[in-house]
Amino acid sequence: MQNIKLLEDALRKEAYLIKVIKSFKKVLVAFSGGVDSTYLLAIAHESLGQNCKAVLARGPMISPQEEKEALALVDSLHFPVEVLDLDILALEAFRKNPPDRCYFCKKILFETFQCFSKTFGYSTVIEGTNASDSTDYRPGRIALEELGILSPLLEVGLTKAEIRVLSERRNLPTWNKPSMACLASRVPFGDSITAELLQRIAQAEAVLYQKGYTECRVRVHGDIARIEVPINHFLKIVQEHSEIATPLQTIGFRFVTLDLMGLRSGSLNPI
Repeated sequence: MQNIKLLEDALRKEAYLIKVIKSFKKVLVAFSGGVDSTYLLAIAHESLGQNCKAVLARGPMISPQEEKEALALVDSLHFPVEVLDLDILALEAFRKNPPDRCYFCKKILFETFQCFSKTFGYSTVIEGTNASDSTDYRPGRIALEELGILSPLLEVGLTKAEIRVLSERRNLPTWNKPSMACLASRVPFGDSITAELLQRIAQAEAVLYQKGYTECRVRVHGDIARIEVPINHFLKIVQEHSEIATPLQTIGFRFVTLDLMGLRSGSLNPI
């Protein structure tokens, strides 16, 4: 019964979402390749056709693996996409990594998207924040509101669980994809962010990904790599410890540790 109600609620909200999207003349969809932005892009493309386009930011805050997967996804779904380069490390507020770092990142990111949208005649920029995100620490929301960026999934009240159900119904391959986050989220607030550090994090997580840990984070504390994976993967990762620790030490970490609290979103957020 619970699953039936979840689906009924999700379909009702989706019908409202389609109505909202159709009210736009021409939209630019901020796309990352994740569950939410892929679903939003699919709805926008279905509703508006050629009056919809995806835009993807390329920069050191996104791992090469995530960029590759995102571009392969839009190609397989035949969705048009524009890739814009973003030199986020040129922004001092990003490099200094304060607790509201996400605000400054989102501000410059969506200012870049807005500039593109105005140049090429897109009336509206939309992005994939959903109703489940409202309880998390997200200073970037302030930047979106200041810039007038619209969040249709949030507007119609769609939760992450509902988006996954609706994505599966549409045969979107992202329906069960693990949540993603900017590589800078692996660095404790106050620790400086550099291109080399972000590259090291991406390389470390690539090691885990290649070993089958598609849900993982490598948090960095100086020369310590703190690995987060789901608790049910602990036995496997301990058995493979040398196959993981050795390449991470080669990357530049002196100590490689496993966080016994397991994988959790925003573990470095302010308490």
